[in-house]
Amino acid sequence: MKYYDLIAATGCATGVAHTYMAQEALEKAAQDEGLTIKVETHGQTGIENTLSDEEIKQAKAVIVAADIDVDIDRFSGKKVVIVPVAKAIKDAKALIVEALDANTPIFKSSITNQEVVTKEEEKNNNQSIINKIYTSLMNGVSHMLPLVVAGGVLVAISFFWGIYSADPKSDQYNQLAYMLNTIGSTTMNLMVPVLAAYIGEAIAKRSGLVVGFAAGMLAYNGGAGFLGAIVGGYIAGGVVLVLQKILAPLPDKEFRGLKAIFLYPVLGVLIAGMLMLLITTPMKALNLGMMDFLKNMQDASPVVLGIIVGAMCAFDFGGPINKAAYLTGTALLAQGNYYFMAGVSAACIAPPLATGFAVLLKPKAYTKDERSAGYVNFLLGSTHITEGAIPFAAKNPLLNIPAFMVGSAVASVLTYISKIEVPAPHGGFIILPLVNHPFLWVVYILIGAFISGILLAIIANRKLKKEYKNENTIQNEDNTQIKENIQSFEPTSILEENNIFVDVDLKDKDDVLKYLANLSVENGIANNAEKVYEKYIIREKESSTGMEQGIAIPHAQDETIKDAKILIVKLNHPIKWDSLDGSLVDTIISFLIPENGSKDHLKYLSNMAKLLMNQNFVTELKHAHTSNEIKKLFFKYSR
Repeated sequence: MKYYDLIAATGCATGVAHTYMAQEALEKAAQDEGLTIKVETHGQTGIENTLSDEEIKQAKAVIVAADIDVDIDRFSGKKVVIVPVAKAIKDAKALIVEALDANTPIFKSSITNQEVVTKEEEKNNNQSIINKIYTSLMNGVSHMLPLVVAGGVLVAISFFWGIYSADPKSDQYNQLAYMLNTIGSTTMNLMVPVLAAYIGEAIAKRSGLVVGFAAGMLAYNGGAGFLGAIVGGYIAGGVVLVLQKILAPLPDKEFRGLKAIFLYPVLGVLIAGMLMLLITTPMKALNLGMMDFLKNMQDASPVVLGIIVGAMCAFDFGGPINKAAYLTGTALLAQGNYYFMAGVSAACIAPPLATGFAVLLKPKAYTKDERSAGYVNFLLGSTHITEGAIPFAAKNPLLNIPAFMVGSAVASVLTYISKIEVPAPHGGFIILPLVNHPFLWVVYILIGAFISGILLAIIANRKLKKEYKNENTIQNEDNTQIKENIQSFEPTSILEENNIFVDVDLKDKDDVLKYLANLSVENGIANNAEKVYEKYIIREKESSTGMEQGIAIPHAQDETIKDAKILIVKLNHPIKWDSLDGSLVDTIISFLIPENGSKDHLKYLSNMAKLLMNQNFVTELKHAHTSNEIKKLFFKYSR
């Protein structure tokens, strides 16, 4: 059997995308660190890559990145890091470092008999309680969601024959529609007991499941709806935990079966049932009040509702705030309100589509991998998979997340204004035949996505323009030392007149790069033109070095380069270089840096970028016609 340095378990409420994105991120981060890892996934298709007892025993540490219950008690005695699933997607490497840290506490299962708890463990227990509340709710949602999807779609299909086609007393009555509506509505009615049951199961295992089903049915019959189901699920889990404490003196060896089969279910259902009967009436009033409030808001303030829902859905992409909006929409579906979910779905579909528009609008502002991800997001977004937008949001969260929120809010507002109905909580454009105004809905989503795409492209392009100016600027507490360091790496310190060439005829970028590589050897700067050329090409593939106003600054760093130097070439005819402003390039300023001079490389580029920000310097450089003129210009404008 193969053993692993690390093991992990991932799971999200929907079990569709976050689960597997977290798996991929952890596996990649472990590979980068030279570690082996096995990741158990808890998706809608079930548990895959199941961890064996021996694999758990041999692992050095455990990472649990999940919003649902993944049975963490089995990891008792191991170093365990427990975080929401989104954290693994955003920063998997940090989780691996934390898991292997000697100071990471040993996890102690709630079902162990160990009594000693240190202050540090007490703190971790408090954190785990908060996490447990959230993961137990998401456990209920993940089990409830397929029922709502299946039931909602079947009910929506039944409406094809007319809104009253399932009513035997109506002229629209159709037997097939009646059958579909009956199956669908019955399936959707399971939402409440299943939600309560699996919240209870996440808290207190099988006994919590049993008591949770009973509490959920009482909530359903009493009209308490999904709010009652949530409260009932926590009551069920809490009651069973209390019973386990009270009955702990009874020896397990003799009474384990009696407690599991008789005492916990009977006493648990009795106590939880009585509590549910007490709270059902106020919970029903609260549930009806919330439904009426949202209905009135849909009619009276669709713009305000759309802004709130859109901002919530795009704020944390599957996090607690997003899930609050999504859960509300799902619950309202079960009660026949299809308007609210239409806005939620529009707000969730828009962000991944926005990334696709962004990379189309400003491809040079994104890396090759980001462009590929953006194109794929057109497909993911169309099927209501929002998670493809997460890497783009994480890259510059303070600016990109608000950009996503604006587009999602626009899509949601337009959807509510037009009173569009969406009868299923998932599926994206796949369920368009079930939407009352499918064309309008798609158009509104595309409008919102395009707005976000424009904002993302502007943000990315501005960041790219500042890249050379701000890239790896030296941070030092001594401002005098900073100034000295920058001044010592002025481009003039590595510029020689014999490395400046004017009136050169070359046909394209590749010709220029080969020309520069050959010059580096001819002028004694490097000793292998092919390797220098390869480094030029690698750098250009990362992102174009074409700047603005016809200037490019290709650079190469290699062990075959002896000393840091600048090569400057002015062309007789401008060529295409994928520059930031789309202009053709006729002035090339190339930096050649030895392998061990990475910091020098960044400092020279930073100072070069400052020179290029000076419009007078750029204007005079464009009009300079001799190598001597160009050299004098550099010395004139350098500090």
